[in-house]
Amino acid sequence: MKQVDLIKHLRKCGCIFVREGNSHSVWYNPLTGRTSTVPRHHEINNFTGRNICKDLGVSIIKKR
Repeated sequence: MKQVDLIKHLRKCGCIFVREGNSHSVWYNPLTGRTSTVPRHHEINNFTGRNICKDLGVSIIKKR
């Protein structure tokens, strides 16, 4: 999946951007109190994308 699509999904689910690291961005879900890191690559493995959604407690993005 594309990183842009994952970021749009996270924002739509209420997650907010916290900060940038060297190769990852940190996202926070205020509804669940959970955080997760999102790699800054153009393409993100589908397995990794699903695990980021699980970590943040949001609905899992569906494959196209």
